[in-house]
Amino acid sequence: MCDIEGSFQKAPCVSPKSPGSTSPTRGLNEETKVTINGVTFPLTLGSPAQPLLKPGDWSYCDYFWTDKKDPQGTSCITGFEVLLQKQLKGKQLQKEMAEFIRERIKIEEDYAKNLAKLSQVPLAAGEEGTLGEAWNQLKHSLADEAEVHLRFSCKLHSEVEKPLLSLRDNFKKDMKKYDQNISELRKQLLSRYVGVEKARKALTDRQKDLEVKTQQLEVKLSNKTEVDIKKARRKSTQAGDELMRCIDLYNQAQSRWFEEMVTSSMELEKLEVDRVKTIRQHLCRYTMLRRETDMFSQSMLEPVDQLLKSVDPARDRQLWVIEHMTGQIRPVDLDL
Repeated sequence: MCDIEGSFQKAPCVSPKSPGSTSPTRGLNEETKVTINGVTFPLTLGSPAQPLLKPGDWSYCDYFWTDKKDPQGTSCITGFEVLLQKQLKGKQLQKEMAEFIRERIKIEEDYAKNLAKLSQVPLAAGEEGTLGEAWNQLKHSLADEAEVHLRFSCKLHSEVEKPLLSLRDNFKKDMKKYDQNISELRKQLLSRYVGVEKARKALTDRQKDLEVKTQQLEVKLSNKTEVDIKKARRKSTQAGDELMRCIDLYNQAQSRWFEEMVTSSMELEKLEVDRVKTIRQHLCRYTMLRRETDMFSQSMLEPVDQLLKSVDPARDRQLWVIEHMTGQIRPVDLDL
């Protein structure tokens, strides 16, 4: 768990305002879109609502697009890292459940051992007649009961504790794969955005240079010729083309990151559903074994049965998403 958790990449929190926002080339884009930590989002004010990818399902792929501050408030974690941390927590809780069952097994083993030992105590062995037969049968029943509890403890180990411990054996490997894939795509996206900002600044500089040379020629304050003007105009055009190229590369990178986010988050969602259903199955097995051990335990286990029947991964996911969501606004392409 520590290995995976330590691999999360935390980025400095960036104010929801794109770098270089004073550029005259921004135009309408400033009013409709904002880029935060390299990801471009539509502004909520004046923007039509985006339809959910899986409406009514409270799916991970609809609610974890934006970053959030870590508890210390000094850096940010991505929405996908929030999902990975949920997986880590689920794995730890699963392990704790197995430890709980292990303690239950120890109690059963000790109880069976003490019952068997008590059944061999020779107290009142001298009782005769029908009362003596009844007394001996009572002691013999302790030995039978001890055997029942011993079998119960063995079944708990093989059918509940062991499966809980072995559930998702490749967990660390799988989580590392998801973490690396998304992190690399996010890094590439941020790098592409830096390229866009550099190209935007270069275009602004070229436009200013062209404007200055044109004004100088108009008022005849310089010996600049039409050749100089054409050269400056050509450089400005090249800078514009380079900006368009960088924006296209950025949008391609964001599209790849978007697709991987949807695919990976839905896979994590499926893994969580499987985890909950599998644990529910083993806990149901626990109650069945307990019933076989002692039929009188039914009244005590009924509340557990009712709660287990009510286990609903979709409802669990809804409640968890409402508490932990980081934002449901999805990214959009960056414009000129």
